[in-house]
Amino acid sequence: MIEPLLILIAAAFLLAGFVKGVIGLGLPTVSMGLLAVAMPPAHALAIVIVPAIVTNIWQTFVGPYLRDIIRRLWPLMVGTVAGIWLNSGMLTGPYARYGAIVLGLMLVLYAIVGLTQFSFRVASRDEKWIGGIVGVATGMVSAATGVQVIPSMPFMQAIGMEKDELVQALGVFFTVATVSLAFNLTSAGLLTAATALPGAVAMVASFAGMFIGQAVRTRLEPEAFRRWFLIAMIFLGIYLAGSATYNVARA
Repeated sequence: MIEPLLILIAAAFLLAGFVKGVIGLGLPTVSMGLLAVAMPPAHALAIVIVPAIVTNIWQTFVGPYLRDIIRRLWPLMVGTVAGIWLNSGMLTGPYARYGAIVLGLMLVLYAIVGLTQFSFRVASRDEKWIGGIVGVATGMVSAATGVQVIPSMPFMQAIGMEKDELVQALGVFFTVATVSLAFNLTSAGLLTAATALPGAVAMVASFAGMFIGQAVRTRLEPEAFRRWFLIAMIFLGIYLAGSATYNVARA
């Protein structure tokens, strides 16, 4: 008999992979948000981490911009690694019970930024030092929630990357961030043999979802899908933050 948890994991990653297949991102964000409904964010991240690394590595090498991306984004990536290290105890320390609240708020913020299409410009002369600061902030948020899109993605959009370059840059950046998170999880004893089966289910479901998403991308209007996806993320974030706050208040 298939365990209900494995069915939940398969469904969550099938949907998350579908979203990534259609709009090019969202696998960790969607899967973390859905799994956190049923388990602590630290345990959800232990399942998310391997599929996220593999799919992002694939995205990293699809395109000719790798050298330019590393040249432009190395301060962002170094800062993110530093931020993850500085906040490494957030998922398992005394404040771990607040992780679902922070994750819910991050999902809402991510969705609002996406819906409003908020944008700003960073001059090329300022990319390096601003990128380092944004990286540290992103790393600290990522260490607490497993989500790496705030504030890194608005920054990458602000430095004027072309669409295809941005897609590849997201793959490079997310690979660095998720590998750093994997070290955190290993140090905390969360990446163990017990996560192998859930991780394998997540991997298969992720690629199946991505395949389906890519297949139907030409039939869907990606911008309309993206809009409804972000609206759903707002409701999911509100639910996560609200239920986690209620549980903390009762404790």
